[in-house]
Amino acid sequence: MALLNLPVVAPEVAKAVGLSTNYLGAYVALVYFAAMIATLLGGAAVKRWGAIRLSQAGLLSAAIGLFLCAIPHPFTIALGALFIGAGYGPITPASSHLLIKTTPPEKLSFVFSVKQTGVPLGGMIAGALVPSLDIAIGWQLAFISSGVACLLCAWAVQPLRAGLDDDRDPTVKPSLAASVVQPLRLIFEHTGLRALSMTSFLFAVCQMSLMAYLVTFLFEDLGWSLVAAGAALTVAQAGGVIGRILWGYVADRWLTPTVMLIVIALLLTVGAVGTALLRPDSSPWILFPVLVIFGASAIGWNGVFLAQIARLAPVGQASVATGGTLCITFLGVVLGPPLFGVLAGVFNSYGASYGVLGLFGLVITIMLVRLRSTSRATSPQS
Repeated sequence: MALLNLPVVAPEVAKAVGLSTNYLGAYVALVYFAAMIATLLGGAAVKRWGAIRLSQAGLLSAAIGLFLCAIPHPFTIALGALFIGAGYGPITPASSHLLIKTTPPEKLSFVFSVKQTGVPLGGMIAGALVPSLDIAIGWQLAFISSGVACLLCAWAVQPLRAGLDDDRDPTVKPSLAASVVQPLRLIFEHTGLRALSMTSFLFAVCQMSLMAYLVTFLFEDLGWSLVAAGAALTVAQAGGVIGRILWGYVADRWLTPTVMLIVIALLLTVGAVGTALLRPDSSPWILFPVLVIFGASAIGWNGVFLAQIARLAPVGQASVATGGTLCITFLGVVLGPPLFGVLAGVFNSYGASYGVLGLFGLVITIMLVRLRSTSRATSPQS
């Protein structure tokens, strides 16, 4: 929710700061640049301080970032974006560390998918609540309210620390050099992890382009109000929640994780192209199903993906492998939204940029089909 506070009221913030909404991509890039660095440090930090303590530190950092973003100046918003990203980055390595040691292998995809519903649920809250708070108390107080919620959450999980951080090791000394080299070396030396990381790069471009620009697309291109556009984002995020749970269940019961990801990539193409074809007079009976499909695929892929990363990681290295993989994922987020904004400027249409994301879905499909073929050739029982 912290990350999406600004994107869901981007036109209002842009007006107050005196910038074009095309610069929204720069905000997203700064968030994920900081997240990319923080996630690499996450594996060692989990071992040193524990997953719950690291999560609390992330919430504190996100709160500081929201308070800074409430100041209508490009510098403070940029600095706030870095704090939000620094808080967002370590959360997934921390949670992967907790789940891989407590979840039966046959339930990994489903449990990881349920855990990952926190992301679209936070987006749903942001899309439904922040535009209305903007009308009621202004976007600045809305950001401050979200920051206070982060602080309350950090306080609320303190009772969990003693039991869940019992495996922390005070002798571990995280270092930037080791934390960067070890996760990336693990990823690039492992064929399956490397291939999945490359697909996550493109998935991430599509996910954040949907989440960051949908409200602006509906507001500027289709003439919707901010509240209605925020509600539409909530619908897309709801599709992400449904998708994450459903895809995880199906991957554990009937399909292999790789096949499930291929299906998701094809649905991503359908959702992106469908969104690009929307017009101001498009019927809600067409628009909302398209957004549900787009959200279920572009937002719903993470749980199956992260569970497969945890499966492939060497024993005891799930948080390290997750951190290395997410570095590649976040690189896609850093580069993707600014590129999306540039394309929107070139085409003079956010919708056309969503059409380009449909091509990304096809590329992901081809990469995953090749990975599946390679895996079957090298290990028939897989």
